[in-house]
Amino acid sequence: MSDRMFDSPVFVKDGQMIIRQIACLEDALEFLYEWPEARHGAVYETALRACQKAFDSDYPLTAARDAFVSFAKWAKILEDVTAPPPWMMGPKTRPGRHGCLNFQQGGHHAREAL
Repeated sequence: MSDRMFDSPVFVKDGQMIIRQIACLEDALEFLYEWPEARHGAVYETALRACQKAFDSDYPLTAARDAFVSFAKWAKILEDVTAPPPWMMGPKTRPGRHGCLNFQQGGHHAREAL
């Protein structure tokens, strides 16, 4: 476990369908190092320098996290996960019309009638 954990993780889009959790300074640096060079810019460079400075010295971790969040907003990849994504919510059903899935022995799911 990293001693450079953020107070709260940052969630960013990593490709079309993947949301990646950035929980510590090492995660942020890895993400920034993997960022396409063609998409580098001043905000990227600022975030990278802040994270490197926090890694190499006693530069505040909160400042590095804030710089990473600013980069993610600039790159339009910041994800707000205060609410579960729609795909985690499941279909909307009316009470009493459908059963629910229950975990059964052997790892199988079965529909239980209400």
